[in-house]
Amino acid sequence: MKKDSTVVVRPASSIAGSLRLPGDKSISHRYAMLAAIAEGTSRLHNFSTGADCASTLGCLQALGANVQRRENTVEIHGQKLKLRPPAAPLDCGNSGSTMRMMSGILAGQNFTSELTGDESLSRRPMARVIAPLEMMGATIASRDGGRPPLRVTGGKLKAIAYNMPVASAQVKSCLLFAGLFAEGETSVVEPVLTRDHGELALHAFGAKVTQGRNESRIIGGQSLQAIEAEIPADISSAAFFLCAAALFPGSDLMIENLLVNPTRARLLDILILLGLGISVTQIDEVHGELRGTVKAVGRELGTVDITGADSAALIDEIPVLAAIAPYTAGGIEIRDARELRVKESDRIAAIAKNLRAMGAQLEEREDGLKIPGGQKLRGAELDSQGDHRIAMAFAVAALRAQGDTQIRGADAAVISYPGFFAALESILQR
Repeated sequence: MKKDSTVVVRPASSIAGSLRLPGDKSISHRYAMLAAIAEGTSRLHNFSTGADCASTLGCLQALGANVQRRENTVEIHGQKLKLRPPAAPLDCGNSGSTMRMMSGILAGQNFTSELTGDESLSRRPMARVIAPLEMMGATIASRDGGRPPLRVTGGKLKAIAYNMPVASAQVKSCLLFAGLFAEGETSVVEPVLTRDHGELALHAFGAKVTQGRNESRIIGGQSLQAIEAEIPADISSAAFFLCAAALFPGSDLMIENLLVNPTRARLLDILILLGLGISVTQIDEVHGELRGTVKAVGRELGTVDITGADSAALIDEIPVLAAIAPYTAGGIEIRDARELRVKESDRIAAIAKNLRAMGAQLEEREDGLKIPGGQKLRGAELDSQGDHRIAMAFAVAALRAQGDTQIRGADAAVISYPGFFAALESILQR
């Protein structure tokens, strides 16, 4: 039941059914951006329904790309690397992905453009893309030491060898996209391996990208060719439903056409370690991206630690894993996840506040959380902080609480998955 952006979530007894989810956000962003600078018309089926990816499409239209959307298929007629100066600031909405990765493409254009966003995005740090892009030859003005809006003056770029101080797939993709416009070979080395959708998307559109262990390299001046592709289901959205199934022994859930790219599928490994029964069948590969049908069977949950490279790999899934942690036998400890402090909200603080409102005991740390298991939570009035992943994570936590839970600002879910609450309701058993 929804009223004034508040959703009331009632307890459930189990999870059962099957789902087919919208396309992966990360892939949708990257395919759309590359399609806009490719030669020919790309057709992208099962494109993400989220508002973030709609922001990317809006920016591309404003830059001269012909974008047509029919239900969940997007057609983009590319501009062969040269975009058109926009008539107004480019509105990235709530999408840090749009702003960071689009900056790399705009750095190679022979004009000045401005990237703006909503109040939340305007607080997020962009210095991590500004510094390397300026090393490549772009000029980028910002406020407060690297916060939006960004005024990007592009032009002729030179290749750089860049060691990223913080692991970020968005920054990596930004620099590889900029590398298309640079003279020479651009290399990006990351401290820990992050998702490789940018590299695979560049391959799909015909560019040659060389990948080493934690290094990706691209030679400038390459042209891109349009593609037709079906985007696999978003594994970060699937995380909420898989964690819901994990709450109840005996749950039986199937998710079709799910992205199982190895740089994203650590979630499945962690859930298996926690105790959820998971099997993957019908695996195939399209444009380098693996997909399959994932079946989850609920069992008693144990304990797991999320640290180091796992924290980087699971950065989008940590909120929902933390939300179910009190219901596990041994709890979950999360470390090395300071990046969560500068997402759409301070996610570490938001998780701690909402879990405590539900009666949980936990320890909040600068870079993570320690959440003991074996706890019973009660329904409560919670606040999403305007953050889509917080809203959805606590809808899951509420399923095993005692009593109803009200989530204020639940409409934030539209950022990544407008149909989330209806999909969740469709698999609940009461």
